[in-house]
Amino acid sequence: MSLTSLEEKGLDPLQLSEKFFELWHQNNLQMLHLAAIQGFSKLSEPLEALLTILESCPGKQKGRSHTLGYHILMEFQTWMKEGPQMSLSSLAEDKAVELQRRALGLLTDTQPNFVDTLMNIYQIKTLDPSIQCMHIYKLQALNCYKEAVTLSIKLGLQTELNMEKMLIPLILQDKLPLAESFVKGHRQLEKQLVMLLDSWCHPDFNVEEIRKKSPCLSLAKHYVTQIQPKMLTKHVVRLMEKFKIDQSFCPNALHKRRLDSLRYLVYKTFGDKTMTEENWTDHVQYVVADDLELQVHLVELLVKYSSLRKASQWSLRYNLPKDRLSQGVWEMQQSLPPDLQQICLNDLTTQEEEWIPSQSHCQKFYQAPLTKDKVHFVDTLETLQRCQSFVLKESGVVGVDMEWQPTFGCIAAQNVALIQLAVLDQVFLLDLCAKGFCHQPDLVGFIRALFSERNILKLGYGMTGDLKCLSATWPELSEEPLKMEGMLDLLKVHQEIQRGKVNQVQNAPREVLVGEDSSEKGLSLLVQQVLGKPLDKTEQMSNWEKRPLRISQIRYAAADAYCLLDVYSALSSNPASFGLPADLRSITSGQSEKSKDKEKKGKKAAQNPSKEECQGAQRVSPPHSDKLKGLLCGEQPSEDTPPLTPQQLRVVCDNMLQGLGRYLRCLGVDVVMLENTDDHRVAAKLAQDEGRVILTCGQPFQTLRSQVGEGRCLALDCSEKARDQAIRVLRHFNVQPTPSDIFSRCQSRRLFLVTCFPGRSRKEMTASYRLVTAMNMCPFPELTWKQCSKRKDFCRITAPVTTCLRNPVNRKS
Repeated sequence: MSLTSLEEKGLDPLQLSEKFFELWHQNNLQMLHLAAIQGFSKLSEPLEALLTILESCPGKQKGRSHTLGYHILMEFQTWMKEGPQMSLSSLAEDKAVELQRRALGLLTDTQPNFVDTLMNIYQIKTLDPSIQCMHIYKLQALNCYKEAVTLSIKLGLQTELNMEKMLIPLILQDKLPLAESFVKGHRQLEKQLVMLLDSWCHPDFNVEEIRKKSPCLSLAKHYVTQIQPKMLTKHVVRLMEKFKIDQSFCPNALHKRRLDSLRYLVYKTFGDKTMTEENWTDHVQYVVADDLELQVHLVELLVKYSSLRKASQWSLRYNLPKDRLSQGVWEMQQSLPPDLQQICLNDLTTQEEEWIPSQSHCQKFYQAPLTKDKVHFVDTLETLQRCQSFVLKESGVVGVDMEWQPTFGCIAAQNVALIQLAVLDQVFLLDLCAKGFCHQPDLVGFIRALFSERNILKLGYGMTGDLKCLSATWPELSEEPLKMEGMLDLLKVHQEIQRGKVNQVQNAPREVLVGEDSSEKGLSLLVQQVLGKPLDKTEQMSNWEKRPLRISQIRYAAADAYCLLDVYSALSSNPASFGLPADLRSITSGQSEKSKDKEKKGKKAAQNPSKEECQGAQRVSPPHSDKLKGLLCGEQPSEDTPPLTPQQLRVVCDNMLQGLGRYLRCLGVDVVMLENTDDHRVAAKLAQDEGRVILTCGQPFQTLRSQVGEGRCLALDCSEKARDQAIRVLRHFNVQPTPSDIFSRCQSRRLFLVTCFPGRSRKEMTASYRLVTAMNMCPFPELTWKQCSKRKDFCRITAPVTTCLRNPVNRKS
């Protein structure tokens, strides 16, 4: 059919549709455009004809940009703009409603252009809401849950629909952001969504009960693991803050948060022994409050971690009923003498502390070179004026730090309790808990003047969190944010030092090596690297709102701010020895350019790591550490370090290294991987019970190492790709896989799993090629994966995966 045939009056829409399909099949979009312009002009009823054409188009239900229906609709929209003005108002009411209902039936996809254009042409929003809702529920019946919600948002039907029926399938499919969009702006729906998620945080909640409401909904294991109290609690708290929902509507999530916080506090004090008991006592009372269940759980934890006596004392304090006490607690209560039945909550705060700590403490930790009379409390307008005279000096340098009450996951605003300002030989502690002082206009004005003064250098370390709490303390700072001038965040400087992989600070002892066997982190690590001693962080998680402050708290607060001055002085005096530019302030401005260079150098560094990089990654060494450091740097193993087969290496991967675990399994290593919901301490138990080595990264490293001992825990760099991490682990333990080891173990989690049909997928072949090439076992390293996949020798190396996948009996972790 030629274009001239389209000149007929009253052109048949199906005839035009055939012409469109012919041109589309020929991939002739230019002729399709011309045919559309001419054809639409010859239609007697263009609006009705368009629907007939779209209904006859293949793939009409998808509406994506690569379908014929999408192109026809876009051409029609262009023709309407340039041609005659048409609208439904020119048609009879019954006829217009009929066309609207037909157009509504085409809205089964979420392609924005397609949906919006069709809705505008046929004015679907003016259609009876009951008809619109009927179509939405029809989409749900077809399991088009995402499409149904997206369309209901566009039509503004949220209040007309059943919220749970619409959103539960989305949440079960891990599409919570779309569910949030559905309720956004509707106060009652926002509250209902938060309350729904909170009900799922109840200890007796079972996801199977919810799945029964959507029997046609098929869920992968990954989605089911997201519907767990731990994950749900995070979402509830986030949405509670986002939608400003009252806490009383979320009892289950708050209880879960407090219960987790209680477990953390008990473990940190009696298990990890990194929190003083006086700090623990302050915090545990805040977390437990008047919740009977938490009080009972506290006593149970004390029986497990501490002693029956302490458990009995706390049970007496809360007057717990006998039938809720653990075994032995009641008997211990009866045997306690009267003077031991009460817990002394203020034992240490009432004792006089010395300003100068013990000699062993001074030798181990950094000490601010200040006497007690050089640390000043600022809690009145008179003392504030004196503080201003010292701090607001032009060309001065000020160390800035802040302290606030830890909430341990409980829902509470983190208001700043103390602001520390350090200048040469002086530290000023602005006490925001002093009665009436926090709300003085002069105080807020002083803070604004300090941060906006360009000629005063303000030093901080990770100031983002401090400024966030500062805005929560003074709402006026949210309305009119602080003007930040003359700031130097030493966190950026620290990151630059770490990137430079400085091996050894000039004239510093060996333990100052960057990243080597260091238990410190953050500012304490920077102070150790630059000044030779870390900070004492024991009082970091103190109750900073309780007055009076202990001497140890005041000493900590002063040191935390004054150390910034000492660090800056040391870095400025000899920046080259730390790998820094002469002007430290230029580091922040040049950060973006250096991050790009880092990405380019990352691949080379992963393939050929330097000795410094290896020391940074290897934070703990098993026996023969010197030899293994060489192995990690790519050196050949010595005769004293015999090679291992993959089956001889037994590891447990923390849930932050699941990608590494899957790679190691592919190479035949005996790997156990923690689930997303598992606590990190599960790794320690598995390592102790089964003789495994822990692979972890980040903060859990120190805790896990203390539980399993030296040489049984290896920390890796989280920023590395899983493949590069796997290569480091194999070289570290001198594991030498053979071609027969590859895919000798099945993958209990999906990595390269393919559907069991003849042949192998592109993804599987790509993964096989990358693995054998990374381990230098590819017989044709000069070829690409496509070329390798056609060679029998390469296929024979990776063949075991097919047999493994087709035999469920062989599927072992």
